[in-house]
Amino acid sequence: MNFALVLTNLVGGGAERAMLRLASALKRRGHRAEVILLEPRIEHEVPADVTVHALDSSRGWPGRWLAARELRALFLRLRLGKECLAVSTLPFADQVAVHAQLPNLWCRISNTLSAEIEQLLRTSPDKAGRRRVRYGELYEGRNLIAVSEGVATDLRHGLRLERARIVRIYNGFDLEAIRAAAAQPEPALPIEPFVLHVGRFMPQKRHDLLFEAWARAGLPHKLVLLAPPSEELHALIAAKGLEGRVVVAGFKPNPYPWMRAAELLVLSSEREGLPNVLVEALACGTRVVSTDCPSGPREVLRGELARWLVPPSDAAALAAAMRAALAEPRPGGALPEEFCEEGMARAYEELAFARR
Repeated sequence: MNFALVLTNLVGGGAERAMLRLASALKRRGHRAEVILLEPRIEHEVPADVTVHALDSSRGWPGRWLAARELRALFLRLRLGKECLAVSTLPFADQVAVHAQLPNLWCRISNTLSAEIEQLLRTSPDKAGRRRVRYGELYEGRNLIAVSEGVATDLRHGLRLERARIVRIYNGFDLEAIRAAAAQPEPALPIEPFVLHVGRFMPQKRHDLLFEAWARAGLPHKLVLLAPPSEELHALIAAKGLEGRVVVAGFKPNPYPWMRAAELLVLSSEREGLPNVLVEALACGTRVVSTDCPSGPREVLRGELARWLVPPSDAAALAAAMRAALAEPRPGGALPEEFCEEGMARAYEELAFARR
């Protein structure tokens, strides 16, 4: 079978890593899987068996239409065929793929979109209203892949999509590959014990909440951020009085040695789709603490691990959970079977077979 995975780029974020893992898993199962980027920006390590094609589009309406035309032409040149299953991820790529009228298109939704709109509503009601309309026009009546049950519920009830076909497929992980990558040497690792946060500096990641909790926790560790440095991020660290206690280590194509070496990984987000970093940290045998945000953390942290969920926006609870988690043994690394890479690949195969 033929698969085409359409992304804006391969810069940062869990969605991009998930699509690379999917392409590799499909190739191992004997399928053709082409990764198509709308702009030639690559920061992730691309698996040796994965082929990447890059267009050179730009954002905005003119760039979107031009990208759609180029994407359609690339499909014809690659001879992917009418039976090809196309999967786009993140709204810009979804818009381009829809405009390109790709056959058998499924839009992969990796975030709780109504929560995004609610957040925007606080600062710009008009913009929030326009975004709700745009998402409704883009996704109503289409084939949608939700990366968690929480995202699926949000699409049905938060965005009120009544005619969309929605299936839930968890991101899949090669746990042995993660552990092997975690064992690779990393000379930049801190010598002293540290707590880790992985995520770009953006409103939904709630670095402000993380820093407030860190100040309250009073831990002797360093807080290390795997995030690209920025003036705004450093200004926030200074405003919280945490200079010298927080290290901005930058984006890491292989974050796993950092996860394995960390005493604790903390997620402070206001919203997620399915937070890959929680699965990856657990695979590395690292303690985790997370806000119980919509959606995904509760689907990963099950059973005994659910006690490390704290209410969103509660800095005191997050600080207390960090202190408590650091007093506990490291987890054993067991994860639900739904998060294995082969299970993800089989689910996408089922979508492709359903079209035949």
